[in-house]
Amino acid sequence: MIDFAARRNMMVDTQVRPSDVTKFPIIEAMLSVKRELFVPSDQIEAAYVSENIPLAPGRVVLEPRTLSKLLDGLNIQRNELVLDIGAGYGYSSAVIARLAEAVIAVEEDEDMAAEAQTLLSEQGADNVAVHTGPLSEGDAKNGPFDVIVIQGGVADLPDALIDQIKEGGRIGCLFMEGALGVARIGYKIDGVMSWRYSFNASAPVLPGFATQPAFAL
Repeated sequence: MIDFAARRNMMVDTQVRPSDVTKFPIIEAMLSVKRELFVPSDQIEAAYVSENIPLAPGRVVLEPRTLSKLLDGLNIQRNELVLDIGAGYGYSSAVIARLAEAVIAVEEDEDMAAEAQTLLSEQGADNVAVHTGPLSEGDAKNGPFDVIVIQGGVADLPDALIDQIKEGGRIGCLFMEGALGVARIGYKIDGVMSWRYSFNASAPVLPGFATQPAFAL
């Protein structure tokens, strides 16, 4: 019998805290959410390893360090509405739900979206709603959002998502440049995004977030 609670504690002690993530709400959330429930059944044994967990082609559950540092940089508040792009089976949304007032989890795979809604409900994350649709389109109907978190790599950030950020809001992105990635926090100021370097990490570029070919006659 695997002691997942012990593994969860070890994940926080060896992957999260040593990465300069010290905000108590993030630590508490990552100690509380049962990550093993939100990964594919054949990946349960690897639920707490320090690497991305494959979900589907181009899709992963971000490693604990990457997710926790993104959340640390975004500094989500209890009164904020968050858009979680690429939620998969809902792990990131379950964590964010403990930090925010409400979360819209966007997932384009219908099976994963349905499973996420079930899992989130079973785990008491009643302030999360799952929206099924293209990741690159977000969920304009329920926006604008205080915070957007993208659960994977980005080459080009779709304008549709920038439009869904409130003035003064922020977005956490892992911009991939080849095999190397740079996580940045973007702030919307006077309608324009201002980016600050946060840390280095890596993840596959999400569907709909690849560099668009330049138009040529």
